[in-house]
Amino acid sequence: MDKLTDLTQEGGGAPVLDEPAPGMPAESPVPMPEQSADSFDVATRRSFVDPVRSTSRLWPRLFVLGGAFLLLAAAGYEMYGVLEVGGLTIVEIVVLVFFSINFAWIALAFLGAIGGFAVLFRRRSRGEAFSTAPIQGRTAMLMPTYNENPERVFAAVEAMARDTEKAVPEAAIDWFILSDTTDPKIVLAEEAALVAIRTRLGKTPLVYYRHRRLNIARKAGNIADFCRRWGGAYDYMIVLDADSLMEPPTILEMIRRMEADPDAGLIQTVPMLVNGRTPLARLQQFAGRVYGPVIAAGLGWLAGAEGNYWGHNAVIRRRAFAEAAGLPHLDGPPPFGGHILSHDFVEAALIRRAGWTVRIADDLHGSYEEGPPSLIDLAVRDRRWCQGNLQHSRLLATPGFHWMSRLHLLNGIMSYLASPLWLLLLLAGLALSLQAQFVRPEYFGDGFQLFPTWPAIDPERSLRLLGVTLLVLFGPKLMGLILLLTDAKARRASGGGLAVLGSFVVELLVTALVAPVMMLIQTGMVMSILRGKDSGWSAQRRDVDRNSWLELFNRHRLHVAAGLILAIAAEAISPVMLAWLMPAIAGLVLAIPVSGFTASAKIGERLRAAGILTIPEETTTPAIETTAAAQRPAYREIVAAGTDVIRLLRDERRRRTHLALVDRHHERKRGHIDPIMATAAAKIAEARSVEEALSFLDHREQVTALATPELCERLAALPAATPA
Repeated sequence: MDKLTDLTQEGGGAPVLDEPAPGMPAESPVPMPEQSADSFDVATRRSFVDPVRSTSRLWPRLFVLGGAFLLLAAAGYEMYGVLEVGGLTIVEIVVLVFFSINFAWIALAFLGAIGGFAVLFRRRSRGEAFSTAPIQGRTAMLMPTYNENPERVFAAVEAMARDTEKAVPEAAIDWFILSDTTDPKIVLAEEAALVAIRTRLGKTPLVYYRHRRLNIARKAGNIADFCRRWGGAYDYMIVLDADSLMEPPTILEMIRRMEADPDAGLIQTVPMLVNGRTPLARLQQFAGRVYGPVIAAGLGWLAGAEGNYWGHNAVIRRRAFAEAAGLPHLDGPPPFGGHILSHDFVEAALIRRAGWTVRIADDLHGSYEEGPPSLIDLAVRDRRWCQGNLQHSRLLATPGFHWMSRLHLLNGIMSYLASPLWLLLLLAGLALSLQAQFVRPEYFGDGFQLFPTWPAIDPERSLRLLGVTLLVLFGPKLMGLILLLTDAKARRASGGGLAVLGSFVVELLVTALVAPVMMLIQTGMVMSILRGKDSGWSAQRRDVDRNSWLELFNRHRLHVAAGLILAIAAEAISPVMLAWLMPAIAGLVLAIPVSGFTASAKIGERLRAAGILTIPEETTTPAIETTAAAQRPAYREIVAAGTDVIRLLRDERRRRTHLALVDRHHERKRGHIDPIMATAAAKIAEARSVEEALSFLDHREQVTALATPELCERLAALPAATPA
């Protein structure tokens, strides 16, 4: 293994290698052709090796889809009965349409949750059964990163790599950090952390690093590039996110399940949210831990062999991915054209189209991730997801997709269209109330009639319909709560029955306050995308302790204004209308303090101390989370010591270590000029000193210069700045 040199007596800084080693192994290329979104030859679809095992059962789909249809028909009939007293007006028809669309999707979730509840209840008596079969194939663990904190990324990789190696030393698992980072300081910190992790782990397991100079197609392009250039050496890939953690038994069980099923193309775990510090993060953890298993189990039960992919914490058969999942490039500019932003749903659909199964392993525990710490960060992430999901509207009619894959795409689209649809339903309800309050009714129509038409609704039916709607909406939450309360071990680990009930009430109240704000945020996102605005690619903030009041005001001032306008309009109609809309009004008017409260790490710690929103994984911290936390101080010290660009250029050994890690592969064709590289070269040529050159170069140009050996050497050859 490479020898680490301590430079603490040479002015400090990050470690370097006496014998520089390359960042990546020898290439083992495989073709990964771009798939067509316009045509598909059914004759090319592979046949199942085990058709019985790989064919999904029909009756869960009949129960969920048929039951949702019957529930929608009943609710729609009730709503029609509520509104049609005296005949339907145009506004009442609009209310009926929007109600039916919204109810359809919550009915699907409700019926799926019933199936998930039954699955989880039955599974309790069986317990977990992990395979111990020997692992035959080779696996690449892929950790894509984009301007993330290197201490977090490398501490997590070391923890998982070290513990997995201890569990099954003979398992052929290599680890890859695939960087798309655009900040030169973070790039150099990643390289220093790589040197450290290789030294700390020893000869095995092997850890590799590649910094991609051109961030083509974002994360999907990063994974595809790995597959095309190095994928031939591996049978399976487990894709992670920068905040992912997985227990070694879970990693090994995923691989074993893949090897035991020759038709499996992708197996997706259900990551659990952990490590939340702010009230919002803890709220998401609690909801994910209590309600999430019911929804995930229901989805796995419904989807069968036509499951979905969420982009991380999943194992993929490399052959299936390379042969079938090359993403098509959509005509036109973003946000609806260009590279596919939310690649995961589409990759799952393509893999299933080619004749491989895609399964959701909702029974596998030990898969973790972290949630956004604040409403502002949640909105930033959702903006990107919203664009990606709406972009899927262009792929719904893709030839060869299984109808269940189309349903996954449609469900993703509806998860964001639901907000403007609920808003439209709210506005239509307001218009209906205005009509009843202020518009003089036409008691007699144009035709002859003996009795007048009175504008009215059926109050008894409306209350009955409200009860049914609330049951369908909150049913999955109630089922998750019942499962937790009836599980003695999980209930005690969550603080006991009273603490769980208190947490349940807090979650409902805070979610009710946040919901109208998120409705307006997501409606704004949809409108922005429909106007043609691209989201770009922003790094995710993961360690925010609080938001400034100025930031909160700038982000939420329009939401507060909307709440005040809604309150004034409701009060003008009637006190009853004001009372009905008070939950939405309160959430909007209080958006600034609620957003600030939910983003405060101090308040989050107080809630934890009080036992509010506690989950079992906080009472007994997962072993992998403890191990990763123990590694972070070492990497924090390495990152803090750092290697700035000037020190790198002035120290030959540091520069040799850096250049050994540079990916020499150029993704441009001869004759096609890279404008960033050309600009960087021109600026370096004009500079009189290295300091001046760096002042000329922006971040992307600096990264390009450091990743291009010729430009890096030109920078190093420049003299130091002379004193003025």
